[in-house]
Amino acid sequence: MNMISGTWLDVGAADDVPVRGARVVKSPMGDIAVFKAADGTLFALRDKCPHKGGPLSQGIVHGHAVTCPLHNWVISLIDGEAQGADKGCTPKIPLKVEAGRILLSAEAIARLAA
Repeated sequence: MNMISGTWLDVGAADDVPVRGARVVKSPMGDIAVFKAADGTLFALRDKCPHKGGPLSQGIVHGHAVTCPLHNWVISLIDGEAQGADKGCTPKIPLKVEAGRILLSAEAIARLAA
């Protein structure tokens, strides 16, 4: 990861994230999954299901949600909240795309340690 402006981290090219898939970004505070929905929208969440800690990056992306590969919990990519009757949340990491590069909020990543 490269620091940009002290508040955003460059984690790679937007084109490197497959449509309806994810890429994992390693951080000292834990893995972050960057997802790309079928409509091209990018999202970033901590790569840990709020249920049993499953790797969300290995789940199935559908719409603006991902289904955890361990126990089929559906997690919103918009806010990290479990859907349906399930309760729990995984942290969302703000991101932006500039010049085709994915930038993640350094402040939000730092908060993952808490």
